[in-house]
Amino acid sequence: MRQFTAVVNPTAGGSTGAATLLRLARLLRAAGAELATEYSRSLTHAQDLARAAGERGRIVLAVGGDGIAGGIGGALSGTGTVLGLVPAGRGNDFARALDLPAEPEALAQILLHAEPRPVDTLEVESAVHPRTVVLGSVYAGVDAQANQHANNARLLRGAASYYAGGLRAVTTWRPADYRVTLDGEEHLHRGYTVVAANSPYYGSGRLIAPGARIDDGLLDVVLIREAPRRLFFTLMNELRTGAHVHRPEVRVLRGRELRIEAGRPVPYGADGEVEATLPVTVRVRPGDLPVLY
Repeated sequence: MRQFTAVVNPTAGGSTGAATLLRLARLLRAAGAELATEYSRSLTHAQDLARAAGERGRIVLAVGGDGIAGGIGGALSGTGTVLGLVPAGRGNDFARALDLPAEPEALAQILLHAEPRPVDTLEVESAVHPRTVVLGSVYAGVDAQANQHANNARLLRGAASYYAGGLRAVTTWRPADYRVTLDGEEHLHRGYTVVAANSPYYGSGRLIAPGARIDDGLLDVVLIREAPRRLFFTLMNELRTGAHVHRPEVRVLRGRELRIEAGRPVPYGADGEVEATLPVTVRVRPGDLPVLY
């Protein structure tokens, strides 16, 4: 039977990570699987624990939200270690892209019996972060500002924290002038954001890039240009269904390597964890991570 090491973010989703794993662990062990549990003190510590488990030939379970999923997935990218996700965070957007079930019984069946399938990862480079690998998306602009507000929210959780963070960010955002270079072709853009998406989802279930696929070797690059704030709030609501991509204010490009620059300091984020300032370069690493889903 399979041997798992679960790396738990003990604060994910308001400390629900450990409780989620307890229910799942009973099912895995009852089926004869071996499960060891490690609690992380930080994202760097979680990555170290995951690499060490992978070197022992174990399947690594990332227990938490998109931050720990992306951090551990990035650390294991290119190593051949198999990753499983136990969604227990605020957003769980990469788990949503994998169509993973929330019910422990259904998730246990996938972890016990599914064959690993390769997914793409994203290599991210900037002056502050010379090389980071993540799973879901890199976003530069008002959404990065919104994510910072959501991460600092104390009273709100889940989608509510992202929505409140978005409202706060939009009311103070000034459109930025971007230079976007995709596979060597330059695009000038003035607006709210540039998103390099591997996963269709970000921001706790918002369908930012409906056409994005986690295994096609391509980035979906979504550009939202300058528009009246009232229209931008409408666009935010349309992110629930992906209808925003049909508006003339939204442009979607596809490619393998992206460079984002801006005429003023603009924040960018990656999988809810990395927070820095442009410029940034994003590259696809095709099929670089085997995942159970």
